[in-house]
Amino acid sequence: MTPIAIAFLILSILIVWGGMLTSILFLRHRPELAEYPPGAVDDEREAAGIIEHDT
Repeated sequence: MTPIAIAFLILSILIVWGGMLTSILFLRHRPELAEYPPGAVDDEREAAGIIEHDT
């Protein structure tokens, strides 16, 4: 492999693994909410069936 190919390989590995590490650290610091804030109202309508189209 040429030196430029090795450099790009190392750069791409750092970008992929760095992004994964950043995501892991972010989710450890700010996990998903256990509860959502009040204000949402459930839809009381009956569930509509699947819409079928003639094509």
